[in-house]
Amino acid sequence: MIETYSLREKWRQFAVVLLPIFITQMALFSMTFFDTIMSGQASPTDLAGVAIGGSIWAPIQSGLTGILMAVMPMVAQMVGAMQREKVPQTILQALYLSVAIGAALILIGSFALDPILDTMKLETEVRDIARGFLHAIAAGIIPLFLYTVIRNFMDALGETRVTMIITLLSLPINIFLNYCLIFGNFGFPRLGGVGAGVASAITYWILLIISLVVVVRFQPFADYGIFQKLYRISLRAWKELLRLGIPIGFAIFFEVSIFAAVTLLMSEYSTITIAAHQAAMNFASFIYMIPLSVSMAMTILVGFEVGAQRYRDARQYSYLGIGVAIGMALLCGIGLYLFTEQVAGFYTKDPDVLQLAQEFLLYSILFLISDAIAAPIQGILRGYKDVTVTFIVALVSYWAIGLPLGYLLAQYTSLAAFGYWIGLISGLAAGAVFLYGRLLALQRRKIREAS
Repeated sequence: MIETYSLREKWRQFAVVLLPIFITQMALFSMTFFDTIMSGQASPTDLAGVAIGGSIWAPIQSGLTGILMAVMPMVAQMVGAMQREKVPQTILQALYLSVAIGAALILIGSFALDPILDTMKLETEVRDIARGFLHAIAAGIIPLFLYTVIRNFMDALGETRVTMIITLLSLPINIFLNYCLIFGNFGFPRLGGVGAGVASAITYWILLIISLVVVVRFQPFADYGIFQKLYRISLRAWKELLRLGIPIGFAIFFEVSIFAAVTLLMSEYSTITIAAHQAAMNFASFIYMIPLSVSMAMTILVGFEVGAQRYRDARQYSYLGIGVAIGMALLCGIGLYLFTEQVAGFYTKDPDVLQLAQEFLLYSILFLISDAIAAPIQGILRGYKDVTVTFIVALVSYWAIGLPLGYLLAQYTSLAAFGYWIGLISGLAAGAVFLYGRLLALQRRKIREAS
């Protein structure tokens, strides 16, 4: 990345960083997208099982990889401050930490999974598919976490095109493995929804192997010599990573887990309702890749400018990102409103699921604007290393406002399952308002201090 002097130059650098991130996020999410679609084509039961399994895995995976995202603002600020020599030790300590986190998760999951599933009122076949899906995913946890660290290192240098290429190479492999393992093609066993978990685990290993080769052999990554010196494990370095990463991880966990919690609460409804909800939620999450990509770009660009103490430039990037996210959200909302039936048809041919999914999709349009404001601001604040307030806002807006309101509407009004969606929308909107207020205060203070 380079210092920019005009709005036009900032637009150019923003696009260079953002577009590969967006393509990468779409490709990564496409793995989950195709897991859901292809499981739904197998049967509504397979779709429901993958929905339950994914709802348990998604918040855990997002929260723990969120902790490792501390690497991105740390490296971006080091590069902006011309402290490149600090990067290798930071990356290596983050890799050690990722292995420790992954191993702990596998150990805890081996004891906790069955009790969690036992608390749900699931049909026996749905429960078995969810359990098998999560057991399969476990084989890919450590490589996924290792890849997360390496990806954040690459992206923090502004080389987002590299992670885009790696992810695009792995996507067709994942789809092919789904085709083989879900439906039993080319001589493979027909595993149904469980096959989607096996395919994802294999893909995580492929992502790790490719990224390691790139970091060791190709520029500019090879210049940093990440593996030239194997530093000892440093608890002090882990503490620094966790001090920044835990608030990031928990903020992401609270946001993602609220959606997972709603899916789990919906286990009291029929398999048709669970499948329709999951289809609509999956597509809403797919659209969320736009503001999420802007958020990640903001962390890189703002972190780079903050490291160099160019706070006015950081503010310009901030509003550039928020404006793009809002504009894209409006376009996507219009498109989804016009083509609701066609979108629902991607997920299922079952007429009952199809009709209910269309109704859920209409509610998802309201997510888009709140996400377009909140997600970029979260990324901006991470660029400043201001993460504690984001964590508190996520906890309050999602769990103190969104979920209780949704539960009350679902249980005590005629809205039933739709009440949860209204609660989610309210929590997201509250979070967006709180975060915007924090951003304004922080930017004003930083510019005043610099002056």
